[in-house]
Amino acid sequence: MNKNLFHIDNIKLFFFEAFDLIAYIIFVAGIVFFIRFFIVNPFNVVGSSMFPTIQEKDFILVDKISERFTPYKRWDIIVFVPPGKNIPYVKRIIGLSWETVKVKNNIVTICDSSNQCTILDQSFLPTGTITEANCGKDTFEVTSGFFVMGDNRWASTDSRCCFGLQCYKNTNYLVPMDHIIGKVLVRVFPNPINFVNPFN
Repeated sequence: MNKNLFHIDNIKLFFFEAFDLIAYIIFVAGIVFFIRFFIVNPFNVVGSSMFPTIQEKDFILVDKISERFTPYKRWDIIVFVPPGKNIPYVKRIIGLSWETVKVKNNIVTICDSSNQCTILDQSFLPTGTITEANCGKDTFEVTSGFFVMGDNRWASTDSRCCFGLQCYKNTNYLVPMDHIIGKVLVRVFPNPINFVNPFN
């Protein structure tokens, strides 16, 4: 057999295999890119505002697509970027559009557009949890978007204090729809768990 032909065949085989490997890597990278930016977004939690439900350094996956089919609901845990901020927050939805949220004397009251009011069940929170609004405002009209709070009430910077910007006249305490990244789907690490309505 001609050694030159054998050498050429080996070179062709090498390039074919290299091409297949590169094509496979591009294909996998494309799938990862699509999932990462359009379906599920991973986050490493910083802070204790959702303790004990979500703890610092937990690794969570955020669902970015299901809202197109199922609207966000009360009790959903969402990741979003508050108006006036540039970092993502993770909180629980408490008030929905066209509701009024009142926070006073450790009682959270939800009133609908017809002024029918109910006291929010906070029994899923740890014993001794105190819910107050200490930034000069205790009544919040949800004209659009959502009113949110962290489960670790005393350590959470949320809608009650306009996400740390204080509740002055033109400060937004709501989370607009277009600021939401997605709903927390599952904690992957350290202990895998699904996040669902605490009263289901």
